[in-house]
Amino acid sequence: MLKTIIISFVLLAVAIMLMGVRVFFTKKGTFPNTHISGSQAMKDRGISCATSQERHTHNHVNPLQEMLKSDNF
Repeated sequence: MLKTIIISFVLLAVAIMLMGVRVFFTKKGTFPNTHISGSQAMKDRGISCATSQERHTHNHVNPLQEMLKSDNF
């Protein structure tokens, strides 16, 4: 049983190292940006990620509500 756990741990460590070769062993190594906002083709089509759209929706201020809040009318 212990032998199986050690072999599994070693295989997992090797797999992680192989997936991160570029990140670990290059000077400017970064993980690839697979986010929708990182794709130029998606930007050209005007498509953004759901998180960005949600943030934009919540930050949008309705002018009518803003006017009703103020005491200047």
